[in-house]
Amino acid sequence: MNSPHELALLIDALCTLHGEPRPRAALATLTRTRGSTFRRPGTHMLVHEDGRVVCELSGGCPQRDIERQVLEAIASGQPRRIRYNSESGLDVLIEMGCGGELEVLIEPLPSPGAIDFAGELARCMASRESVRLATLFAVDDQVIVPRRLLWSDAKVRFDGTGDAVLGDAMTAACAGWPGRGAGTLQLPSPHGRLDVLVEAVEPPHALVVIGSSAAARALLPLSIALGWRTTLVDHDPERLRRHEPLPGLRTVCTVPERLRDALVLDRHTSVVVMTHNLELDITWLAALRGVPVAYAGALGSRERVARMRGAQALAGLRLHAPAGLDIGSETPEEIALAVAAEIMAVLNGRDGGPLRDNDGAIHG
Repeated sequence: MNSPHELALLIDALCTLHGEPRPRAALATLTRTRGSTFRRPGTHMLVHEDGRVVCELSGGCPQRDIERQVLEAIASGQPRRIRYNSESGLDVLIEMGCGGELEVLIEPLPSPGAIDFAGELARCMASRESVRLATLFAVDDQVIVPRRLLWSDAKVRFDGTGDAVLGDAMTAACAGWPGRGAGTLQLPSPHGRLDVLVEAVEPPHALVVIGSSAAARALLPLSIALGWRTTLVDHDPERLRRHEPLPGLRTVCTVPERLRDALVLDRHTSVVVMTHNLELDITWLAALRGVPVAYAGALGSRERVARMRGAQALAGLRLHAPAGLDIGSETPEEIALAVAAEIMAVLNGRDGGPLRDNDGAIHG
């Protein structure tokens, strides 16, 4: 899957192409993987005819070979599927150094209609909706011009199938797909066996940083670099005015009692309180009770955190305190790294441990 930052870049690039009468570009999409690979199914790359690339699929030789095949597909105007495994593309796999297997769909975009779905996907992301994107790319193992369907909140938001039977099959696949990740399903239909890539697409994660401490200031550019929609909150307008402006940073002046009215706080949002004032931290955190945020964290020493956890105002709040992974952080920048890493671990359902065990074996 693409990261939130990559997804935003791709959507912007596709919407720009939509305004061109004859777009000369192609999408390359990982539809299946096996073993150890650089990226997972649902990862997309856009390649322009002049060689410009938006979001690489992998590093090294596979990337170069995929780009070469994409340019050939743009010239021919025909979709194709390429596989790198023990029977084809073995030299590429050896240079990859990971031993994995890849299947890549290459889809030329000969007309604006091929990317009609991008506009609706952009609207869903702007309204912070979770969607399922289904792409039909093969029938009875023969690659076809891809057809797409967008599904959200039990409704079809975009249907580019042009066929009720296909639309019903893809809708059912979206409705039955779990909440995370992407993968290719093989679905029976009157038209034959359908290969459909289903992706769970989530809106960009949002990080709300409350306070103007040194660690808060260090966390902001890191959050922006990760593609998170970043907001700095302070009740003191003068401190916000003195803050160094950052591209992509939103600032909000409000008080804890009005936090829910001032911001959208949902399950795609993390909040970190960093004021260094214990009572003020507790007041801000209390405003999060009953709000379904993905992560709520606060800085603090062992004694400070114990007082937070004992505060009646925070009863029932799932609090990450002290915020951050244990990496020996001391400086504001190190603390910011530890906090961002813990948020990523929580979002991805990981514990934040090493990638290997004590024997050196790599975890799956």
